[in-house]
Amino acid sequence: MKRKQGPDCWIFRWRETDASGKRVRRKVVLGTVEKYPTESSAIRAAESLRITINEEQPRFPQQPVSVAALITHFKQHELGAMQEDDEGRAYSTRIVYKDFLRLYVEPKWGDAGLREVRAVAVEKWLRTLPIAKGTKSKVRNIMSVLFNHAIRHEFLPQNSNPISMVRQSAKRKSIPDILDVAELVALFEELSRRERVMVLLDALTGLRRGELMALKWKDANLEELELAVTRSIYRQVVGPCKTEASMKPVPLDPWIAEELLTWRRASPYNQPEDWIFASTRKKGKQPYSPDAILKRCIRPAATRAKITKRIGWHTFRRTFSTLLKANGEDVKVIQELLRHASAKITLDVYAQAVTPDKRRAQSKVAEMLRAGRGMAEKCLLDPSGPSAISKEVVSD
Repeated sequence: MKRKQGPDCWIFRWRETDASGKRVRRKVVLGTVEKYPTESSAIRAAESLRITINEEQPRFPQQPVSVAALITHFKQHELGAMQEDDEGRAYSTRIVYKDFLRLYVEPKWGDAGLREVRAVAVEKWLRTLPIAKGTKSKVRNIMSVLFNHAIRHEFLPQNSNPISMVRQSAKRKSIPDILDVAELVALFEELSRRERVMVLLDALTGLRRGELMALKWKDANLEELELAVTRSIYRQVVGPCKTEASMKPVPLDPWIAEELLTWRRASPYNQPEDWIFASTRKKGKQPYSPDAILKRCIRPAATRAKITKRIGWHTFRRTFSTLLKANGEDVKVIQELLRHASAKITLDVYAQAVTPDKRRAQSKVAEMLRAGRGMAEKCLLDPSGPSAISKEVVSD
């Protein structure tokens, strides 16, 4: 639509039934030609608007819409800007969803109608993607969330999510590395004070990297030896923690409390509202980037310590959980320390590594077998030996 004043704009017109049962005309400005420079971009915006309009009139059957239009609707309603007291998905989760939809789902399925997506076709497509199984599983799960959104908004009938029948394993090709005590000590020796406190705090609390970098001095109660975990940060955007279970306080060992106190005295940003690991480059307004610290400081220190394992921030969380289990700690205690939503997640985490207690348990069984084998050999060499035992075993 051309205007006498201001930029030209796109108008969306439709008909609907009002409260009296009459068919009436409606229209709304979609946006200017600057916002939607092409007709196709305006049509995509109109499709999303049409979905919303149809939602308000559920008595009439929904018209088929494309996966691309559904993605637009999903982003607007589920992945928008974080609001205060927002109980929806964490900011990091929203970014991951947007990236996966943009990189994988929309290029392949954007033009398809919702009812045209079939489980077998999606399964075959996932097999062709040159990405890790865990990433494929995440693509599959995000597609399932997308179609559940369609069902919830009545674009599809109940129990019609095609992704529910898609099989996709998340099994890793290799087991993630963990560090043993000697390797941790060697790493500490190679780190400067700032990075040493970071790694020590992470290795003794199992904090996620976003939680670690989002800590402020007011969160550390060094007298009561307790750490409040109330926020997380991702790409310098602060938001809530991953789950409700994640927002539980964490105990502080006196050793790490002393290290934190020493670091606070040395840091130029040591007021209650300051970040514990405030970036000097950003003049304390933001915490350090965990990726930058890992790349520039921690991994080079690991190389100097002759540690050949691939280290990431999650390595310290996995190491913490594995060492807890190796010490014979109860699963419930480990779950609460890691702030997992369920014990199953905890079991999956610490069961991945070959730990000393696993070796001891296996050695006990091996010793029993060796003892049994020695007794059997003795019976064969000495016919006057305890033949009754061998007969009893055979009779079973």
